[in-house]
Amino acid sequence: MSEHHVQEAGETNGGNAVLEAIRHRRSIGKVKTDPVDRAAIDAMLDAAVWAPNHYHTEPWRFYVMTGEGRRVLGKAYADIAAEEAQTLSEEELAELRARQEAKAFRAPVVIAVAVSPSSGPKVLRTEEFAAVHAAVQNMLLAAYALGLGAMWRTGDAAYHPLMREAFGLTGDEQLVGFIFVGYPDMTPHHAKRTPAAAKTVWLDGSDGTQ
Repeated sequence: MSEHHVQEAGETNGGNAVLEAIRHRRSIGKVKTDPVDRAAIDAMLDAAVWAPNHYHTEPWRFYVMTGEGRRVLGKAYADIAAEEAQTLSEEELAELRARQEAKAFRAPVVIAVAVSPSSGPKVLRTEEFAAVHAAVQNMLLAAYALGLGAMWRTGDAAYHPLMREAFGLTGDEQLVGFIFVGYPDMTPHHAKRTPAAAKTVWLDGSDGTQ
């Protein structure tokens, strides 16, 4: 079926919801303070665990923070910034910590996502991370489908030893980021992508390739 026919088929039945979500989902960095229904968060998490994962290792771990629970993340942000700060006065350090801690309160729900790699003899560490990244994408698509705004945040602090300690991660466990979730309080930005054809090579043997 050609691309033209695929589009027509989608249009005749109201469009494919999955393809629509993939194409129109955007990172929403500004959300309302309104609480998010627990059922919606559960739906996001349920979507996450259906991500593909080699050997069915299910290496994902989730830490859902709401209310004062977000202070776990806020304190970690503050501790990391304070450790890296140089020659600040006591007052400046207090202001720095307050700014960093406030980052955790930019959304009513924050979900820390971690990978807990399997130690199975055939399991590749890189594939464990790939599985958890796929789980995060499922969460973002689910959030969009539920009318929520979500943003996947990372940065150096996400991988800092103090952040791992804050969430009780041990061994090879590692955070892959934080999903900030709430009801949108902004108009999504227009986005552009390079057409897939520009980054695709077809090896079909028609030109002598094997």
